[in-house]
Amino acid sequence: MQTNEIEIDSPPLFDMSEKVRVRKLIRNDGTFAGKEIGETLAKKGDIGYVVGIGTFVQTYYIYAIHFIEKGYVVGCRAKEMESVDREFVNT
Repeated sequence: MQTNEIEIDSPPLFDMSEKVRVRKLIRNDGTFAGKEIGETLAKKGDIGYVVGIGTFVQTYYIYAIHFIEKGYVVGCRAKEMESVDREFVNT
């Protein structure tokens, strides 16, 4: 995706309740209450489920991912995840 492309001009890449896998380490950028900035929220390979789909600055989707084993929900971008249940190529 080019930096000037508006992701929300297209439908979301993931569906509600879809099982997803994290593609990279996700750290707290200061938006996750109760964890220190920089603290790990999800590791590459962690599995979660889409429980919400929102937008950020009317540009891209933020997917609320429930990591059941961790017991919390983390906001992720599409480029940070891949589908577990369907064949999917995420660029």
